[in-house]
Amino acid sequence: MAQVCSHLGVRFLCVVDTGITPANLAVLKAYGAQVEMVDKPDPVAGNLLAARIARVRELCAAITDSFWINQYANETNALAHRQTMGEIDQALSGQIDYLFVATSTCGTLRGCSDYARHQGMKTRIVAVDAVGSVIFGYPPRKRLIPGHGASRVPELYRPGLEDAHINVTDGECVWGCRRLLRTEAIFAGGSSGAVIAAIGRYREQIEPGSTCVAILCDRGDRYLDTIYSESWVNENLGGGLNT
Repeated sequence: MAQVCSHLGVRFLCVVDTGITPANLAVLKAYGAQVEMVDKPDPVAGNLLAARIARVRELCAAITDSFWINQYANETNALAHRQTMGEIDQALSGQIDYLFVATSTCGTLRGCSDYARHQGMKTRIVAVDAVGSVIFGYPPRKRLIPGHGASRVPELYRPGLEDAHINVTDGECVWGCRRLLRTEAIFAGGSSGAVIAAIGRYREQIEPGSTCVAILCDRGDRYLDTIYSESWVNENLGGGLNT
């Protein structure tokens, strides 16, 4: 959004919280985005996401001709990923037994699932979430790695989009990223590592010869200060992550 708004000459206000990575914050500022930092949880919900959304609503009410893209409820978020699943379907001629997809706003999950169901595909969809995320009914817990998980259930989500779900810890997420880098030379971000870790957890349930698809939707350069930093991993996760 920062890139698009910069190109179009549109003022962009981005409301973030203290969980944002330094790299992402630097990119936003480089594109000229106006950043609003939220550092206190919402007093009722008790989390930073609710506080961010409350601040967005305040800004929309105060600024004439403003628009909130609202990725958690915007139907076009999901529609874009019908296209994603359509391209996967075309590339593999519909022969997809399992799809592993990270969840946050649930746009990718919703779009891919809607396409697969509409086309009558027999693909088993496995949603990958974070331990501490509430999307699938688990209690909230502190999460260190952004990119997947949410502290509220997105409006885009509805029960039955997934055939199964797996919640991945921060440590497993880091392990997945580093394994992906060392075995495939793919330099991916947090949610991608979570997907790889989830496949490892689920592999015994996958029939031999199955065609599995993993959507890796983020890059590793935004996580150099966290996932790929030995000091950060040692300080926050205790180290000991072997690939």
